[in-house]
Amino acid sequence: MDWYAGIIEVIDMRSFTSIWYWIVVAVLWSTTAHWTMGVPYDAVSRARKASNAGLDGAAQEDLETLVRVNCNRLVHIMDVSGAWIVGGVFFLLTMLVLLGFWYKIEIAQAIFLLVGPMTLVALLSVRNARLIRARGTYGTALQAHLGRQRFFNQVIGMLSIFVTAFWGMWHNLNATVL
Repeated sequence: MDWYAGIIEVIDMRSFTSIWYWIVVAVLWSTTAHWTMGVPYDAVSRARKASNAGLDGAAQEDLETLVRVNCNRLVHIMDVSGAWIVGGVFFLLTMLVLLGFWYKIEIAQAIFLLVGPMTLVALLSVRNARLIRARGTYGTALQAHLGRQRFFNQVIGMLSIFVTAFWGMWHNLNATVL
């Protein structure tokens, strides 16, 4: 067996039967749950513990700085090139839906089941970045806001994993029957 055949065997285009695809699903949603709007959730936890213990506000200042930088970045990106990004994302999603579910290409289905829900997370992140900037949210209100954002990210992730696993099992059962 040559190296090319070995690589093709390791990177299998039959996504739902590949362990690599399921590793990507797990890593994607684990990372999405941890990084809320570009801010690691442990920074929120540290700030919350420090404020509950009555310690100095260094952890809270770090959190507010991270949130301010990431909110400004997200809002600026959407203000400058948001229309192009939205158009490109809708083009990509439409292409994946057509290739995957109309033409029955499994890799397009698998990629759509990853990218589709992530667009909801991105939409929520941009919306919350605008809200945080407009309201000037800080302190415990900021911690609560990021906690809610993380909760919704986790809900979207759980639903996405459920739908992906269901679709993958259905696809594999139909492939073995035919």
